[in-house]
Amino acid sequence: MTEDKHRLLDQLRQVIRIKHYSLRTEESYINWIKRFIFFHNKKPPVEMGENK
Repeated sequence: MTEDKHRLLDQLRQVIRIKHYSLRTEESYINWIKRFIFFHNKKPPVEMGENK
């Protein structure tokens, strides 16, 4: 992975901080996204799409 490419949660944190959201909001968003990722067994978004 190159330095240009940041992990998803790092990107989310950066955007939340740019928008000046509270720390509690950031923590809440991060936790919801982590739960969503683990619920779907860490599948890449490409594999989570509609079956064709």
